[in-house]
Amino acid sequence: MHSSDLEDPTPFLDAGQLLLTDGTQFPVEAGTGTTAAGSLTGRESPQVPNSQGYEGYVRRLVDHGIVGLGFATQVIHGTLPKGLEEACRSQGLPLLEVPDRTPFIAIIRMVADHLAKEEHARAEWSLQAQRAISRAALRPDGLTSILGELERQLHSWVALYDAAGNYVRMPRNRPVPSTIADEVALRVRTALDLGTRSASHQDIHGESVTLQTLGRKGSLRGALVLGAIEPLDPARADIVNSVIGLASLALEQARTLDTARRHLRAGVFEQLLAGSTDVAISTARQVWGQLPRAPLLVTASRQDSPAPNLLEALELLADDHRGAVFYAMRGELLIVLTGRAHQDKVLELLRRHGAVCGVSTEVDMDGLPGALEEATRAMRRAAELNRPVVNFSELSDGGMLGLLREEEAGPVARGLLQPLIAHDTAQQTELLETVLQWFANDCVWDTTARHLGVHRHTLRNRIDSAGRILGLNLDGMRDRLELYAAVQFLDNA
Repeated sequence: MHSSDLEDPTPFLDAGQLLLTDGTQFPVEAGTGTTAAGSLTGRESPQVPNSQGYEGYVRRLVDHGIVGLGFATQVIHGTLPKGLEEACRSQGLPLLEVPDRTPFIAIIRMVADHLAKEEHARAEWSLQAQRAISRAALRPDGLTSILGELERQLHSWVALYDAAGNYVRMPRNRPVPSTIADEVALRVRTALDLGTRSASHQDIHGESVTLQTLGRKGSLRGALVLGAIEPLDPARADIVNSVIGLASLALEQARTLDTARRHLRAGVFEQLLAGSTDVAISTARQVWGQLPRAPLLVTASRQDSPAPNLLEALELLADDHRGAVFYAMRGELLIVLTGRAHQDKVLELLRRHGAVCGVSTEVDMDGLPGALEEATRAMRRAAELNRPVVNFSELSDGGMLGLLREEEAGPVARGLLQPLIAHDTAQQTELLETVLQWFANDCVWDTTARHLGVHRHTLRNRIDSAGRILGLNLDGMRDRLELYAAVQFLDNA
């Protein structure tokens, strides 16, 4: 709160305050001045300002962030100036009359006492709320109780999201409003994908939302979202920070368990590769309930820059399906075992985290070592082709020529054969057709000559000419195979 009689007091004021004035800066309107001692009695009244003068004064206050104007009457002015009333009304600035020579210091002290009382009440509320949250943390369902208590204290909905950006439903908590649920989940995943600790206040479809990631940089464990509240004041911020600390601690403890489980997964997978299937199944049954049932698909993935939270997301997927999805790290390789029914979910999750994958053919447990090799080869091929996923069947069905088709070898083939095509066009010869017939007849001279209706020596001369034009020695296997591969893809050029 401030008091000033300057025509422009804004350089000396703080935003968000109430300004008090006795109006000395304004001329006294005829018939409204007071005759009390210390008034303008005996002094000639200056000219009454026009509406622009009041408008400008009020505009300066509003632009500076002053939230109200208190005007003393019966001191200089007998009543509120009409021009000032109109200016405050038009610009939305609250105007308070301070009558009967009420001392400004009394008002200032009253407001200061009220603010101090309110601040003490907020501090007391914050202390009691933190005690309630600490008691909630001691309950068996600590994290659930903490979030429920936070929701009760803030009178707003509170939502927890896991490391993969999935909403964690709490039994006693209010759900995220359906009108913004999808957008909130998208914002959470975006924040988690950055991999850094962050806090932000966002507007989502007209509703205020505060989003805070949980965990350490590069190893985020989830996010906390608070809805329908304005930016946090210090008291509420203390409460939220306490919850974030407790929730982060609970999630870090869960991380230690996750690390132990991953080591166990790696051991189980090595047992499967070694053929100790009974031991692996027995171990998995005690921890995860079961292993995926045959027939199995093996998916191999390697990332140069591992996406944050990928393993956490796989852990959640595996937990959701109670053993129907199994994953393990083997060196730098991430291996996933699952049946065809869940394969799409696995690939969708890996693609969302930017992984390049190779997928084996279907096998039983005994064929796992071979399937791992297939998946690894397919993964390398996916990286070469810059594709998110390649199935081994794409390689095996097409053989070596199938691999060349994936490389779109047509333009290369036309480039190699272009000298021969140009020669046939210029000289009206049929050397390319002769080469095609020669290969169609497995390079057997007599059979090809009969098919073309020419002498065997004529055929030999044509093939030798084609070789010279192309710079190839067609008596050798290597150059003959190169020309054979080129003519296979001529139609794709």
